[in-house]
Amino acid sequence: MRLLHASRGELVEFIIDDKIPPYAILSHRWEEEEISLHDWKSTPPAQLNNRKGYQKIQKCREQTLRDGLEWVWVDTCCIDKPSSADLSEAINSMFRWYQNSNICYAYLSDVSGGCDMNALDSEFTRSHWFERGWTLQELIAPGVLRFYSKDWEALGDKSELSEILQSITHIQKRYLDSRHLSGASVAKKMSWAANRRTSRTEDIAYCLLGLFDINMPLIYGEGTRAFKRLQEEILRMAPFDHSIFAWGNRVQTQSAEELADNFRSSSEDTSSKESSPLLGLLAPSPREFADSGYVVPDVDTNLAYQINNTVTLPAEDLKCTPGTGRRTPMPR
Repeated sequence: MRLLHASRGELVEFIIDDKIPPYAILSHRWEEEEISLHDWKSTPPAQLNNRKGYQKIQKCREQTLRDGLEWVWVDTCCIDKPSSADLSEAINSMFRWYQNSNICYAYLSDVSGGCDMNALDSEFTRSHWFERGWTLQELIAPGVLRFYSKDWEALGDKSELSEILQSITHIQKRYLDSRHLSGASVAKKMSWAANRRTSRTEDIAYCLLGLFDINMPLIYGEGTRAFKRLQEEILRMAPFDHSIFAWGNRVQTQSAEELADNFRSSSEDTSSKESSPLLGLLAPSPREFADSGYVVPDVDTNLAYQINNTVTLPAEDLKCTPGTGRRTPMPR
């Protein structure tokens, strides 16, 4: 983990986790004029001073010092993004880094100081910070998260604003504390990301790794396949949570017979097949879980075992035509 010294401006890499000092961490939306690690190391501060990204880092450093900390992590300048190894390690570790921070500063560049934080249609509730994929884990993971306006005026802590945060994000208050995250079903977690966006297609999967405690290689260029890979990893890690299959439009019919009839009718209707292609077991994106936040898994160890490990077939005596094979009993 690479940290920025708040007073000296020096970047230092810590290899051993238990040697990492107490630190603050920044959550924000990427905008114009961000400062990369290369910029920070090779460009004189005088040449960076007018860039918005530099001012954001400077204000973050000042707040870190006011909070009695010496170190801060800012993704723009603390990750060597041209290095695929460094980027992969950072993305796979990011949830833990936010979780282990002493405090997280959520900088909202589109919110003015003094706005009514509890109003349902305020600048705060409309902030684009709540629409980004990466900021989902940055909201949940930290134990202490404080929101700041575009002028770095404190707006309130996550714990103080839990009611309005629940209204904005549709995340129940208890799950805003990452210690309770294991109690949420796969479908519920996916529903939190349903209306969030990322700049790159693959990142809608990668930004959810920490939420599911998953580590996997990053393959930029794989497109929507990244989200399929994430679900495959979740199936391996959480084989008893079948809520991962509860995606798509909600079915309104209550009767199993009605459901079967509707499926049969739609299968026979060739006119709609071009506009409504058949899909597999796994969802193409988190958007498909928008209506699945209420789903809880029905834990059945036998069912989980059959789905993930074996297919149980009835014992049958297969009789082959004489001269072409053997009569073979299928094992139970």
